[in-house]
Amino acid sequence: MRIKKGDQVEVIAGNDKGLRGTVQRVLPKENRVVVSGVNIVKKHQRPRPTGGRTPAQGGIIEFEASIDASNVMLVCPHTGELTRIGYRRLKEGDQFVRVRYSKKSGKEID
Repeated sequence: MRIKKGDQVEVIAGNDKGLRGTVQRVLPKENRVVVSGVNIVKKHQRPRPTGGRTPAQGGIIEFEASIDASNVMLVCPHTGELTRIGYRRLKEGDQFVRVRYSKKSGKEID
């Protein structure tokens, strides 16, 4: 996946379109990402025993659900604009290293 944990992204499609946040978790097998402050859902949870003295508290829990990776776009750290991501192969010594770069500004991201 081209988007990694800790990247600043903006939602480009869906109910939360236009919101920016950082990527908390990447799920590459499902092609999904979890972004802070985006796609907040409520879950009704029953109190359950945890094996300890106090059971897990029940009630309504709010958390960030994952969204499809195609619905977010990376924010360039240099310019603050939305950009696509490309890869360059740089030669370091006798081996090549893949480096992400911004297609809009041409500068390296990592």
